[in-house]
Amino acid sequence: MTTGFLPPGPGPGTGSPTEAHLLLVEDDEVIRNTVRMALERYGFTVSTAGDGLTGLEIFREKQPDLLLLDVMLPELDGIGLCRRVREFSLAPILMMSARGDALDVVSGLEAGADDYVIKPCESAVLVARIRSLLRRASFAPAARAPQAETRDGAAEPDGAAGPDTLVFGDLTIDTLGMEVRRAGEPLALTPTELRMLLEFAGSPGVVLERRTLLSRVWDHAWQGDTRVVDLHVQRLRAKIGAERIETVRGFGYKLRR
Repeated sequence: MTTGFLPPGPGPGTGSPTEAHLLLVEDDEVIRNTVRMALERYGFTVSTAGDGLTGLEIFREKQPDLLLLDVMLPELDGIGLCRRVREFSLAPILMMSARGDALDVVSGLEAGADDYVIKPCESAVLVARIRSLLRRASFAPAARAPQAETRDGAAEPDGAAGPDTLVFGDLTIDTLGMEVRRAGEPLALTPTELRMLLEFAGSPGVVLERRTLLSRVWDHAWQGDTRVVDLHVQRLRAKIGAERIETVRGFGYKLRR
C-alpha cells in the first residue's frame, strides 16, 4: 500500500520553522497521519481535517499560516475549498495531487493556490516548498528601488512618487509598506502575487523568462512546470490591469513602463 508520501529523511536541519501552524486537509487517514507526523518532525504545528467542509471550519477558527490540501476531498473538494478560503484569506495554499493531471494543476492555481506538489513526494521536498511559501508570506524587500537623478541632482527612484513608492500609470507600489494601489484603491494581492509584481517592478521594461520568475518568486531551481508562472501572471493581470504585463512570445513577460 502506498501512502502517496515518502517517509522523512534524517530529520530537520537547524533553524526549522517551529512557530508555523499548518492545516492539512486530506481524506485518506493513513496519508493524513503520515504527512502530519513528518511535518511535526520538522518542527511545524499541524492541524488536520478529513474533508473540505471541516477543513474550511478549522481554517476559519484557527487561521493557520499555511493550508496544505489534497485535490480529491469529500463534501467540498480541494478546488472548492481553495476558492472559499481565497474569499477571505491571503494565506499561502499548497495543493497536493496524486495524478499530476494538467487539469488538476491548472484548476488549483486558477482557484488561488500558490503552488502544488505531486504525490508521492519526499518529505524534504514538501518541507522545502512549505518553507518557500512561508518565507514569501513574510518577506521584506532587500533593497530600495534603483535611484535615478532628477534635474536638480537629487536622487529619485525611476517611476516613483516618493523614495519607497513606484508608479506605473494608475498603479502605485509602496515597497516598504508592501501595499499596492490601482487608481487609489488598495489591491488584495497574495504573497506570491506581490512577490511577482515586485520582481517586475524592479526591472520595468525588461523581459523576465518563466524560469527566472520560477527561481526568484518560488525559490526553486527545480525542473517544474512553468504553468505555475503563467497562471499567476494571469491572476496578477486581472488585478493590476491586463495591459500592464506584456507577453513576449518565446521569452517571457515584462512590465510596461
